[in-house]
This record gives sequence, structure tokens and C-alpha cells, in this order.
Amino acid sequence: MQTYTYVSKGKFELREKPKPVIMHERDAIVKVTLASICSSDLHIKHGSVPRAVPGITVGHEMVGIVEEVGEAVTHVKPGDRVTVNVETFCGECYFCKKGYVNNCTDQNGGWALGCRIDGGQAEYVRVPFADQGLNKIPDEVTDRQALFVGDVLATGYWATRISEITEDDTVLIIGAGPTGICTLLCVMLKHPKHIIMCEKDEERIHFINGHYPDVLTISPEECETFVKNTSDHGGADVVLEVAGAESTFRLAWECARPNAIVTVVALYDKAQSLPLPDMYGKNLIFKTGGVDGCDCEETLKLIAEGKINTEPLITHTYPLSKIEEAYDLFENKRDGVIKVAVECWH
Repeated sequence: MQTYTYVSKGKFELREKPKPVIMHERDAIVKVTLASICSSDLHIKHGSVPRAVPGITVGHEMVGIVEEVGEAVTHVKPGDRVTVNVETFCGECYFCKKGYVNNCTDQNGGWALGCRIDGGQAEYVRVPFADQGLNKIPDEVTDRQALFVGDVLATGYWATRISEITEDDTVLIIGAGPTGICTLLCVMLKHPKHIIMCEKDEERIHFINGHYPDVLTISPEECETFVKNTSDHGGADVVLEVAGAESTFRLAWECARPNAIVTVVALYDKAQSLPLPDMYGKNLIFKTGGVDGCDCEETLKLIAEGKINTEPLITHTYPLSKIEEAYDLFENKRDGVIKVAVECWH
């Protein structure tokens, strides 16, 4: 079968591999109908994910049809349409029972698919702990509507949940990329007083203004002044940092009011400094990732009810055979791209 494979730092390529097989009684084999490219895949490509294993098939955003299940799998069966969770988790260890599934202590726990074990930019994928990692897609929800449930939407939902947003709050989201927009969709469910989106890319600001006209948009250069003038208490009550650029971590805490929550959703290519003397007295609460992606059933329900719609994020679609072109488009942010869908089967 065709797979998109991490060869070495800076190099991915399409390669033929054998179809995966059941290796454990809790596994499932999923026929991948639709996959997507994530900025985390680019982090692997550029060597920013040290635990990524050369030779693995990349990709951790996918939906498909269950082909085969291990003997211990009870929640899904062959023929079910499913989302695949970015995280692998046993559901039984201390962290899983607390809902901290990103820190599952199993050897495959946390982000394994497309990082430490073969992922889903392929025709088939083996999913460990299938009862935890697969969620049935409701009949009224299409594959395209469900595509981001297991990763970027899970990230946005988790980030919103831990940020403790109220209806009195001014919320600042830094970064209007795919994860930023998914975070926005989840923040909107909380109905805060103001939502401000900080973004430097004019095309993405245009996208936000066109799809979500009640959301305020601002450039990074004007962000701090705008936030302080818009909010009731001299800064944002909640800041979600989803950009991961060189200057955005500092921007996040500078735009926060004293005693605010700053949720760091982004991945960074370089270490960030925490200049405590500069922020002395602000008494900020920092919350950091990665995502505890255990709310997929809830987000699928919200999609089915029409309360979340991520489909507008899919701006381009490619077949698996042309995935290199899709990566080139996505990495270089050409042609107004936000997310790319990759058709793994026709």
C-alpha cells in the first residue's frame, strides 16, 4: 500500500509498505478514507520532534472505515465509520483515569500515531487501544465534517475547556491558523463578551472576517494596545497562544490582565524564556499542552447538532498520490490554504 514516510530530517517520500495487521487484541485496522496534513507533521520533517522515528508513516489526522478488530475490541466493529484520535491511550493508568490521556504511561501512550508508530497518510492504519482511540461518526456527519475531530478540533476543545472562560471575559486568541480557528469555534460556544483574534496574515484575517463577523481581528503590532482598550480590566481575561512564532509567547502574557489565564496551545521550534522580573506582580496562571484529546464523542455530537462546523477550513483536496504537492502548498501557505484533505481511497 502507499504511505507517506518520514525518511530523515527534511525528507518525506511516498513509499510502498505492507498493509498493517492486528498485533494486539485491542488493535483495529482502519481503511483511511480521508487524511489531513498538520503543522506537527512539518515539525517532524524539520527535526523539531526528537521522539519521531525515521521510517514511520506520518499523519495523525484521519477518518476511515474499520476493516478489522482485535478480539478484545468491543466499541467498534468492521464497517463502522470512525474518527481516529491523535493520541493513543490505555484508559486504565493513573493519568488516563484522571482524563490526562496525553500522559498515558503505556509505551505507545500519548502522541504515537504518525510519530513513533505508523500513522494515517496511507491507505490503512493500525490503531492501538481502538476502544479508546476510535469514535463512531454519526450517520448525519460526513467524513469531511469529522476530519479534524481527532486532532486540531480536539486541541481547540481541550484548550477552551482548561481556560475557564466565562460570559464576562475578553478572550484573545493569537494565531488564526487551523488550530487557532478550531480553538475559536470552541471558544464561541462559551459566549464570552469579546473574542479578539490576532493574526498577521491578511488572507487569514479576511477568512475570519468573512466567516465569523462578530470576532474582532487585529495585527500583532497593534494587538497589545487594542486588547487593553477593548477589555474591561486592562488586558485579556484569557489568552490562548496558538501561533508558536518567535514573539507570540511574550505577546500572550503582555496582553493578559493581572491574574489572567494564559493557555499555551502552540508548539515552538525554539525554547521560550519566562522573564519573571518583567512579569512580576501580574500573578498569571499558565496552562500548557499537549492536548488531552478525550472529548471526541462530545465534539462529534456538537457537529451533528450544527454547533461546530470545521468544513470551511478544508480549502484544498488532493489524492494520496499527489501528497507531495499538498505538502508544498500547505508548508508555503500558498493559494489561501488553511487545511488540505488527502483522499487515501477513491
